[in-house]
Parts: sequence; structure tokens; C-alpha cells
Amino acid sequence: MRFFLPLFLLLIFISCAQSQQRSVHRLIGGPCEGCEAVFEYGDRIIQSTDTLPGFDQASEKLRVSGKVYKPDGRTPAEGVILYVYHTNEEGIYPTRGDEKGWARRHGYIRGWIKTDSEGYYSFYTFVPGTYPSRTEPAHIHVTVLEPDGKYYWLGSYHFDRDPLLSDKARNPTTPRGGGNGVLALESSNGILSGERNIILGINIEGYR
Repeated sequence: MRFFLPLFLLLIFISCAQSQQRSVHRLIGGPCEGCEAVFEYGDRIIQSTDTLPGFDQASEKLRVSGKVYKPDGRTPAEGVILYVYHTNEEGIYPTRGDEKGWARRHGYIRGWIKTDSEGYYSFYTFVPGTYPSRTEPAHIHVTVLEPDGKYYWLGSYHFDRDPLLSDKARNPTTPRGGGNGVLALESSNGILSGERNIILGINIEGYR
């Protein structure tokens, strides 16, 4: 009996250590400045739908939705966190002065969404403005955090109607997460809507 107790405790320790190792956060897919912001949701409970600051006051309200799939492209991926952020309608990442962490750079127009059992996600926000320099099309940044701890950036959400959107952006050769991320917006009840589905690991270097 005295022999089995230490063995039992050892097995529990090994199991816990392996579990912790599986959940270690690991950046893949190349360098990513600011991807660590995906962890800055604090103690909030993340739902499959979120509303970003500024939605109620915006002139062009926007709803983005879609599904996230596992690498086979068919199986819904549950529990995947998407971190999104973008500029205000003037093309600036606005701050209030009390931001911490990456919010000092990304501003306060940001949010976190976790896919449900069907891989579904959505968020309410507004169409961001282009940078004052007008060197890039309007966009929404997105970072993915998978349940096993892998995290990486995807190509931004863009808007089909944007005159600054290049042919290269519309037709990328190796789109991260599949698709080009360009939203074809439709209007209903005063809200624009666009859909983007994501396949985990597609064209992500070092994914396994």
C-alpha cells in the first residue's frame, strides 16, 4: 500500500505537468507586434458576441459575423478567442489617457470574442476611418488565440467598397486563415453587416 500511494501521487503530478505544458501560450506564424494584447481581457467573461465601444454613437454601425473551423475546414472550432481593434471614424486609434498595456497603442475601440460550440462569432462596431495619410485602406485588426495556447495574427478585415483596397489585398496568394478577409457589406435596419469565416492554421508558418 505504501508503494502505490507515492506512485499515484507521481502520476497525478505528471498529468498536471502535461496539462500545463499543453496550455502554454505560443506565438506562431512569424513576428507579431502587439499580438500579446489577445491576453488583456482580464477577468471578463468572453462571449461569442461582443459590442465594441462607440457602436451606439457611430454613423455607420457594423455587424461582423462568421464561423471558425478546425484545420480540416469542416469541423466547428469551439473556444477560439478573437481579439479585434480598429481606428475611430477619423482614422485614429483613440485613447482616454488611462490605458494600460497594448491599449496605449491600440486604443479603446477593441474587443474579445470566443467562438461557441458551433464555431460562431460576431461583434458589433462601426466602419473605421482610414489613416489620415490615406496610405492604407480602412481595416480591423484581428489576432487568434486557440484553446491549446497557439496565437497568431490574421490578415485584417477590409471592406469591398473601399477605393483604397488594392487588387493584391482582394486576391492574396496565401491568405492567413483562408479567404481574403474582404467584407461585402449589406445594409439592414440601419446596420451594415459582413461575414468572414476562418480556418485555423491555414497558411500559418509553424502550425501543427
